[in-house]
Amino acid sequence: MRLSELHKEQRATIVRIDADSELRKRFYSFGMVPGERIAVRGCAPAKSTIEVEVGDTLIALRKEEAEKIVVEGEEPNLVKSDG
Repeated sequence: MRLSELHKEQRATIVRIDADSELRKRFYSFGMVPGERIAVRGCAPAKSTIEVEVGDTLIALRKEEAEKIVVEGEEPNLVKSDG
């Protein structure tokens, strides 16, 4: 799955980055490396821009950039009801 496919508040783990070396280095400088957890914090209309959190850093990515990041999604937390 691609990072661009996640919805607000979803978390995932980065599997790989399918980008040229320059963009890959930029992502690495933000801490976006394979094995790192990432969370979507917000999206612009039509997901033209996606705000993600990696560690303590918030990063805004263009949709085209987010499509280059392959992630493995995590199951959402389920809330138990008492009744």
